[in-house]
This record gives sequence, structure tokens and C-alpha cells, in this order.
Amino acid sequence: QAQLVESGGGLVQAGGSLRLQCAASGDTVSTYAKAWFRQAPGKELEFVAFSSWKGGNIYYSDSVRGRFAIYRDNARNMVYLQMNSLKPEDTAVYYCAAGQIVNTYYSENEYDYWGRGTQVTVSS
Repeated sequence: QAQLVESGGGLVQAGGSLRLQCAASGDTVSTYAKAWFRQAPGKELEFVAFSSWKGGNIYYSDSVRGRFAIYRDNARNMVYLQMNSLKPEDTAVYYCAAGQIVNTYYSENEYDYWGRGTQVTVSS
């Protein structure tokens, strides 16, 4: 059974930066595709970023492309989300997800494991 634990969230002013981390435990999960999703208050879960196992395929939602970057360190079982030029609309709980076979990267149903989330709040 794999576990994912997010960290790095917090309160930041608009225009600032944060780096989220996701630590994965469990040997095989290091070879899984990883993604970040977020959920703002009163809204549905939203896809943010995806990375295939070796990082050869990376995708972003239109709302974060050019501002966020996903990268991973498989040797350490870590995946990161660097968030720059943050906006108040980026305020949400951010979740890390891992999937063994992911065909539709933006669908939450493709992922096998989820973390509990980390809160990101961007003040205007």
C-alpha cells in the first residue's frame, strides 16, 4: 500500500511563489505517473499538472501553464510543484496523486493513490 504526503503549502501574497512537495512511500509507486490536483472552496476537483514516470510527458492545465512546473526525483520518491506568479484564484487545497496506468491524465479516476492535501492561500 502506497502513501503520499504533501507539504509546502501556506499563505503567500499575489505574485509570490511556493514549492509543494509530495513524498511517496512504497517501492513501486516511484514508477507511477504523478499529478497534482486542487480543490477550491465550493468547487470541484481540478487537474493542475501531470508527469509521466520518467518525466517524458508533462502536461498542465491552461490556468497554470507558464507559471507552474512539475518535476520529480524518482530516486527519492518525491514529486514537486513549483508555483510562481501566484494569483488569488490559485487558492485551494492541493493534492498529489499517483497512478500506475494513466490514459487520461486530467481525470481523477485514473489515479490509484492520493495524499491528504496541503492548503495554499494567495492573498490579494
